[in-house]
Amino acid sequence: MTPSRCPVTTPAPFPRHLPGSPISVISQPHPPGDSRRRSHRHSKLSRCPRAPTPLPFPSPRPGFTMNFEGLNPSLAEFAPPLHPALEPVLDPHLNPSLVELDPEGVSLEGLPVPESVHLMEGMYSELHTAVSEVGVPVSVSHFDLHEEMLWVGNHGGHATSFFGPTLERYSSFQVNSSDDIRQIQSLENGVLFLTKTNLKYLSRGGLIIFDYLSSDRRCPVSSHFPWREPCVPPGANSHSAVPFPLLPGQCQFCEPTGLANPADIFHVNTVGPLIMTFDVSASKQALAFGDSEGCVHLWADSPEVTFNAYSRETDFALPCMVDTLPHLDWNQDLVPLSLIPVPLTSDALLSDWPAANSAPAPRRAPPVDPEILRTMKKVGFIGYAPNPRTKLRNQIPYRLKEMDNEFDTFSQVPESPIGREEEPHLYRVAKKYRKVTIKYSKLGLEDFDFKHYNKTLFAGLEPHIPNAYCNCMIQVLYFLEPVRCLVQNHLCQKEFCLGCELGLLFHMLDLSRGDPCQGSNFLRAFRTIPEASALGLILADSDEATGKVNLGRLIQSWNRFILTQLHQETQEQEGPQAYRGAGSSSFGSSGDSVIGQLFSCEMENCSMCRCGKETVRVSSTLLFTLSYPDSTEKPAKDYEFAQILKRSICLEQNTQAWCENCEKYQPTVQTRNIRCLPDVLVINCEVNSSKEADFWKTQAEYSFQKAMMKRGGFDITKGKEIALGEWKDLGNPDTGHSYASVEELKNIWIPHAIKMRLTKSKELDVSNWSESDELSPMDDPESVYIYDLMATVVHILDSRTGGSLVGHIKVGETYHQRKEGVTHQQWYLFNDFLIEPVDKCEAVQFDMSWKVPAILYYARRNLNAKYNLVIKNPIEASVLLAEASLARKQRKCHATFIPLMLNEMPQAGDLVGLDAEFVTLNEEEAELRSDGTKSTIKPSQMSVARITCVRGQGPNEGVPFIDDYISTQEQVVDYLTQYSGIKPGDLDAKISSKHLTTLKSTYLKLRFLIDVGVKFVGHGLQKDFRVINLMVPKDQVIDTVYLFHIPRKRMISLRFLAWYFLDLKIQGETHDSIEDARTALQLYRKYLELSPQGSEPEEFRKVLKGLYEKGRKLDWKVPEPDSQSSPKHGAVFPPVLAL
Repeated sequence: MTPSRCPVTTPAPFPRHLPGSPISVISQPHPPGDSRRRSHRHSKLSRCPRAPTPLPFPSPRPGFTMNFEGLNPSLAEFAPPLHPALEPVLDPHLNPSLVELDPEGVSLEGLPVPESVHLMEGMYSELHTAVSEVGVPVSVSHFDLHEEMLWVGNHGGHATSFFGPTLERYSSFQVNSSDDIRQIQSLENGVLFLTKTNLKYLSRGGLIIFDYLSSDRRCPVSSHFPWREPCVPPGANSHSAVPFPLLPGQCQFCEPTGLANPADIFHVNTVGPLIMTFDVSASKQALAFGDSEGCVHLWADSPEVTFNAYSRETDFALPCMVDTLPHLDWNQDLVPLSLIPVPLTSDALLSDWPAANSAPAPRRAPPVDPEILRTMKKVGFIGYAPNPRTKLRNQIPYRLKEMDNEFDTFSQVPESPIGREEEPHLYRVAKKYRKVTIKYSKLGLEDFDFKHYNKTLFAGLEPHIPNAYCNCMIQVLYFLEPVRCLVQNHLCQKEFCLGCELGLLFHMLDLSRGDPCQGSNFLRAFRTIPEASALGLILADSDEATGKVNLGRLIQSWNRFILTQLHQETQEQEGPQAYRGAGSSSFGSSGDSVIGQLFSCEMENCSMCRCGKETVRVSSTLLFTLSYPDSTEKPAKDYEFAQILKRSICLEQNTQAWCENCEKYQPTVQTRNIRCLPDVLVINCEVNSSKEADFWKTQAEYSFQKAMMKRGGFDITKGKEIALGEWKDLGNPDTGHSYASVEELKNIWIPHAIKMRLTKSKELDVSNWSESDELSPMDDPESVYIYDLMATVVHILDSRTGGSLVGHIKVGETYHQRKEGVTHQQWYLFNDFLIEPVDKCEAVQFDMSWKVPAILYYARRNLNAKYNLVIKNPIEASVLLAEASLARKQRKCHATFIPLMLNEMPQAGDLVGLDAEFVTLNEEEAELRSDGTKSTIKPSQMSVARITCVRGQGPNEGVPFIDDYISTQEQVVDYLTQYSGIKPGDLDAKISSKHLTTLKSTYLKLRFLIDVGVKFVGHGLQKDFRVINLMVPKDQVIDTVYLFHIPRKRMISLRFLAWYFLDLKIQGETHDSIEDARTALQLYRKYLELSPQGSEPEEFRKVLKGLYEKGRKLDWKVPEPDSQSSPKHGAVFPPVLAL
């Protein structure tokens, strides 16, 4: 081999053996007598002749080329034809005939060598040539020991790697800026590169792992790695190893003894004049030569050569597609836009439009595949269908612009910048149907005018609480008199019972005189029900605020859930706990529950297999879901609502079901028949797509045309099917008559009354009815039911606010009698805290572009006469007696309070000092306006943590009888210890040492005190009762914050009032509710002294003025004991003493 550098002098291991060559390449011989020399000589002689014979060239394998230049001409007869181009081989086969050698060249012990292994079989020839860097000599080459790669380094300090036998370029990077790469060694996690001045360790992709620099520039780094010596020293002088010089581009193999034969000379087709480097692969199947012009030549004995016996898989970078970007068809919804790579940049892209010039367009769920709907089998309200395999899993089309037939989108005309009032025709949704929000100020809700939205005496519900989307359904249940009485009579010991919480909420709605209530406790219990979470009824705040949820579908699921839950919880009324778990629910025994008597309907389900076997199963349902006919027929048929209702109740469908006779799933015909009629007919409309919406719209047009024809003197024969386009041939509907308003007849399809009858053969007959019509004497009232429409719940589609849910409710005579003292019926719109009377036609008008029906409630005529509507308060005095604490570490004796004895039970008019402490569950959401002021978007969500009640009279006046810490299962974000005195762990039953109870237990104590008629004395009780979620009559509340207050002046803190009037220093480091409740009672006593009979004489006004003057001087801060003596000695207090 052409030498250019002296051979290394450091002893090195024996080089790897070359199959097909009888003698190894040049290597430094071991000293005489070295055992290693004998051992590897022994291993050599066991495989090949020892004498230095000419290099034999057996017949080449088919498909190989051989370079014979410089060889014996007589060998030319072995030249085969040129082999075809080789395909890239990314997964080469492993050669099972290889024998692994240890670093000393000795075969590993325990690995037998088969006799069939012939190490001289291979014939080496040039396979591929690749260019590392043109014109820069290659300084070192190295076969990777772990992956199928060949590494090449050059004199310019640049490294390049090639993959596989085709020498595909894998990576290329600069190792040193000036020095040549002298040696390369591959390790498991990277590659070591040795230069004159440093040792650098890089990953195979070129990332630096470490870089070791020589500390002394005058002493260069060793030019080789001690654990591996190059097979042939690059550029070594051939006269030191072989007996004669070689021509440029030639190489020669010699025995370790240094003997050679001229016939052993190979010729490499080099681009440059010199061969600079040489390496052998670990598998002995490949040779690599590097020349002085930057080229590397791969010689092999097989086209499917492998560099290692067991190479691991190589990680490839993703192919660059910048130069060959695919064509994207914008008409295809499933084309992934990610096919176009986006460069990594810190600058803003042109497509990143500012928020002022763009609007977010959330991607809506695509419609369900018709094949899924066709093959779907329903079990209850859940459908199962096989996957049609028409799309990849989790693949959603890009639907940036919704199709015209999508039901839940419409072209919205922009709102006028002047406002909605000036140009209402530009805004589709009527103002009273829009989502209402509470505007918060510094005073919270105190200055918000709820009367502007509700001029009735009925109570609305506040919408800012999480999951308050169900407010309209709570109102519907409240205005069903039997349900209202049932839940208010219900009381159980279960901590989270929706029936109990609904009864407590209905009690507040009864007491309210137009003021809004909030269902915080009910919704708190609702969030703890596992079934509600499993059905997806618990919404995150972001989902509810951004309108990402289909509220129409959600409220229908909630309707089914609440009826089922109330039915389960009220089935057992005998024991103290009326709750029955979901697993033991049985709608068949509907008589056990008033909910079952009201809503439950016994159904007979018949399954007929094609083999003739019939299976009958009896079940019960609490509501019905409308099932619509196939809308493919054109022109669309005219259906009455009663026809669709009968079709939905007596449903017939074809589905796959298990047949015991056939012992396999068979196509069956399933029919459902009704056995009895419910007292309240609940209907889920299921208008969830454009198909159902178009059906409602078409039927409303038919009904409108019929009504106009009837007014115009035409009589439409019942049952006659007339296409929608044929109405023009019937004449002008407006001829001969004039009416006040035709708008009342538009968008109406459902009737205000329905007549249902069960025949003797148990067949159902349903027909539309009129409110004014009565039953004929021929009709049996036991089998013929007249249902009057009682409530409709609609989904308001509003792209600006995300939509909302409202309810139309016909409020009965008993409610008007209690609230207004009159007996009449009236339809009202309930939109959270907005309540407004509406016409009965408006309750059944559904403009499908923005007002979509969701739930219908039909109540049997004269329903209230069938049920006992007497409410007996279930809360007894026993709730005030001693009870056990939930805390495990609670002391045996209640040190902080003494429960009431039987002879201490409060009477009407007794005083009770009250104070409560709170913790924060959710922080306040606010925004800063451009003028620097803060606007509250959503207030912080508070939860009561401690409630204290002290005796207000008697020998034990001031002694607390309630001091309950409220256990909470929700995450607390701030304990407000400075203001509440509550510390982390006080509300945890495992580690708390306080008297820990449930919120329901303490709530019932306060409810009993309210029902008895006691008067609560406290400071800032309005906020306390609001967070506790209690409605207390105003004549039972004595709030010291208003007793010592001048109108249009600031409110004064309890701490300052106690210092000024009582010479007490309270609320030092933290607040204590017992101390605050006692102080409020003493302040009230002081007020009675200063203002006899509750009047406000001139002297008391002077006291208040002195109070405010003193407060302004001290900046409303209680002075320290050293700086200010008792206020009784001040200049302002003498008038108080004089009184």
